[in-house]
Amino acid sequence: MGKAIVIASGKGGTGKTTATAALSSCLALAGKTVLCIDADAGLKNLDLCLGLSDKAVFDFGDVISGRCGLEDAVIPHPQLPRLFFLTAPVDPITSAEEAEGLTRLIRFTRDIFDYCLIDSPAGLGSGFTAAAAAADCAVIVSASDPSSCRDSARVVMELRDMGVADVRLVVNRVHKGILSRTKQTIDDAVDSIGARLLGIVPEDKHVILAAAAQQPLALSKNSDALSAFERIARRMDGEKVPILTK
Repeated sequence: MGKAIVIASGKGGTGKTTATAALSSCLALAGKTVLCIDADAGLKNLDLCLGLSDKAVFDFGDVISGRCGLEDAVIPHPQLPRLFFLTAPVDPITSAEEAEGLTRLIRFTRDIFDYCLIDSPAGLGSGFTAAAAAADCAVIVSASDPSSCRDSARVVMELRDMGVADVRLVVNRVHKGILSRTKQTIDDAVDSIGARLLGIVPEDKHVILAAAAQQPLALSKNSDALSAFERIARRMDGEKVPILTK
């Protein structure tokens, strides 16, 4: 059976969707079959990060309602074998039936794929709850500033209240110079958020360039952020890979 991992954040702008796309791509390149689900109904952007803009005909709402089967809605990535994508509906989740349908769908995908990575809506709400309800574990993507850390800590508490005990932390978009000037450390962020550190991703212009080109970061070269995501993906898959702090 595969593993369902919800990727969450306390607020927008932390790079959660970019992280979901990068980690999914890295796991697929490592030989795992991966389904990437955009659960951010109403504000979906995962297709852009994967380079699959407007490629989807059906969304997970169509699958839940029975308008099509999962095999009709899932899109294989043309450049990254073993990576598959399921997009979100245009309208946000508003009913208990829709939320329960998404939860059932995520559970079902674990019988088909090695990994199911779910790009959750930022913050808390019905969309977040539906995305996280079927998750085996969670990855919080946070910046290192106090505001992001506070919001991330709240999400960690909510996940644990829901029964998601395995919650890991990726500190994203780290700029060592700014950390030094503000007298902050990664340890400060980890302590305030209260989740085990999974990895540190540096600020990197290649992330912005890949997003602007609507190209997966995994196809970039000489990217420090991609190197960090590759190490994080290996840790997610059970390898013992040191976390680089310098």
